[in-house]
Amino acid sequence: MTRGLAGAFALAVLAGPAAAVTCRDIRFEDMPYTICEAAPRQERIRLFLNDADGRPFGSFAAIEAARGPLAFAMNAGMYHADRSPVGLYVEDGEEIRSLVPGPGPGNFGMVPNGVFCIAPEGAFVIETEAYAAAPRHCDFATQSGPMLLIDGSIHPRFLPDSDSRNIRNGVGTSSDGSRAVFAMSRRPVTFWEFARLFRDGLGLPDALYLDGRVSRLHAPAIGRSDGGVPMGPIVGILAQEALPPAP
Repeated sequence: MTRGLAGAFALAVLAGPAAAVTCRDIRFEDMPYTICEAAPRQERIRLFLNDADGRPFGSFAAIEAARGPLAFAMNAGMYHADRSPVGLYVEDGEEIRSLVPGPGPGNFGMVPNGVFCIAPEGAFVIETEAYAAAPRHCDFATQSGPMLLIDGSIHPRFLPDSDSRNIRNGVGTSSDGSRAVFAMSRRPVTFWEFARLFRDGLGLPDALYLDGRVSRLHAPAIGRSDGGVPMGPIVGILAQEALPPAP
């Protein structure tokens, strides 16, 4: 498939919202990705950090052993050596870690960074300073960075000719909160390329980088469940809380 046709195919396939969490492999501009799309107003997207004893889950298998099968899951933000979140973290409406404003070291501190907020009215990626100026109720929230897209614009520090490549994962949302698309590259990509996937391939205005190198995905419908280093925050949908497939 040519580069142009691959991009057109991705746009056509991804034009509408999913009826339930759906994961699939796609190509955009000759780069392979895996995406999982959910309907936040209908499915309960949630975050997982610690088990009932206060110990970090760290893996998809540990969550499933404690909470039941997952329809989908992905690592959801940067974390310290003890696997605690670097920035804002909210679970079941309780703020466990507060918002970290301003620039700082590493990718997290490459401002503007942002917050992935899961609210009753939908899921939203919100730039950190905008969130600080007008906090909203989030049932679940995780802060990460950098932002990939801010209202349709690519992060100002990303370079089209960058040679910094990595396996990367992130999340993008529609402006009305009705779509949440989680994506992971299957080959090393630049930030610029990854941001273009969300804007030009998925048609989303706002997107947030979740991590790289330690990126992990659990997508049983396509036979994938990554192992590897223990994770900090994890985003997922429990199978019993996912919408049934369309008849």
